Amino acid sequence: MKNKIVTVAVLAGSMLIANVAFAADFAEQMNSCLEKHANTRDKANVMLECDAQGGKLTNCKVVENSASKGFEKAAICIADVMPMGGKTGTIRVPFRFPGEG
Repeated sequence: MKNKIVTVAVLAGSMLIANVAFAADFAEQMNSCLEKHANTRDKANVMLECDAQGGKLTNCKVVENSASKGFEKAAICIADVMPMGGKTGTIRVPFRFPGEG
């Protein structure tokens, strides 16, 4: 049986996570990924396709990118720490980076 495709919408910077301490750590990691890999002044949309298992995403690859260089790496960096709960199978994760100004 093929893994079902699940779409998970992510608006960078505005996730609801029950554990407040984890949310702060996740936000810090997300900002670190953006500052390290991308120009945060630019807007971008990136779609990843990843394997979900054990609450984590692995084997992520970029399937769409509307932006300048760096946002692909930033999205993959963020996906490495993104919680997935009990989801399993192939997951499509869209990222929207709003940019500054």
